[in-house]
Amino acid sequence: MKKLIWFIILLIPFKVYGISASSAIAMDLDTGRILYGYNLDNKRLIASTTKIMTAIIAIEHGNLDEVVKVSDIIYKAYGSSIYIEVGEEITLRDLLYGLLLRSGNDAALVIAETISGSKEEFVYLMNEYANNLEMKNTVFYNPHGLEENDGSGNTSTVVDMAKLTKYAMENSTFRDIFKTKEHKVKTNYKSYVWHNKNKLLNEEYITGGKTGFTEKARRTLVSTGSKNDINVVVVTLNDPDDWRDHRNLYNSVFSSYKKYLVINKKKFKVKDDTYYEDGELFVKNDYSIALKKEELKSVNLNINLMKLKNYNNDDIVGYVEVKIKDEIYHKEPIYIKITEEKENLNWWQKLKRWVFNW
Repeated sequence: MKKLIWFIILLIPFKVYGISASSAIAMDLDTGRILYGYNLDNKRLIASTTKIMTAIIAIEHGNLDEVVKVSDIIYKAYGSSIYIEVGEEITLRDLLYGLLLRSGNDAALVIAETISGSKEEFVYLMNEYANNLEMKNTVFYNPHGLEENDGSGNTSTVVDMAKLTKYAMENSTFRDIFKTKEHKVKTNYKSYVWHNKNKLLNEEYITGGKTGFTEKARRTLVSTGSKNDINVVVVTLNDPDDWRDHRNLYNSVFSSYKKYLVINKKKFKVKDDTYYEDGELFVKNDYSIALKKEELKSVNLNINLMKLKNYNNDDIVGYVEVKIKDEIYHKEPIYIKITEEKENLNWWQKLKRWVFNW
């Protein structure tokens, strides 16, 4: 009876234990693997977490040291602001700090105009990025996240926002801004000191985050964290208790998962290969993945070799795939180191090579 009770408890969704979000996810930043989640594809308004997309586009398309002269586009901004003024001169880099630390809607409009010439052209670029990142349930109407006058607003899912953040976190400039607690700015008009609105940065494992809120969207939050070489993004939408929920999700992931070495380059061997007898097959990198202990038995290494007619030292001759059940999470190239010149093969080895190549 006791075993039956425990089985039933394990089937109860995590949400029952206190997560108050309408939808939530914890994703491995290294592999894109979903470690935790529910209502993953529910479309919801995302409010100012929109600015993650605005920031990464500006970083990849703009000159961050460019001095921008603020135009009257800021008169269209309302809500959270960094309170820049028309005619003020400020670098694009500093605008990004104001965007991510203080969630400046005025900064978002100036950035969009600077990068694309207009809000409309920038929004086109945002949706193009979303399409390229396979954010299949996402649509953007503006670079800040407020609802438009007709009530439409930027809509996404926790899965799509996790994908976006994973992509953005691969950029070192984005990572630096995302985790900044305080930033000082001096323009031709005045000086600013901006403190990050992300309270989670007080936790030593938190590496960044972006808050969001509108009356329609309610509280939205994206955060990233790292511990024991496990790198995670957590996204919650419509969550009245998001600070606590993110902490709980990180604690759950970090206590349940451990990084396991599944490809050891020093011990790597290809068994039963008769084609590349004149060489030694090897990989150049170790590979580790975050797993629950009980998942270890689900990990498979599939080796796929190409039968190349001509090859040289250090050529790629195949791949080893890391699979968990039916999902591939990593492909590592297999290289060859020739240990005997081909012309020195004995007659039997030459015959086998000829048969394979025929």
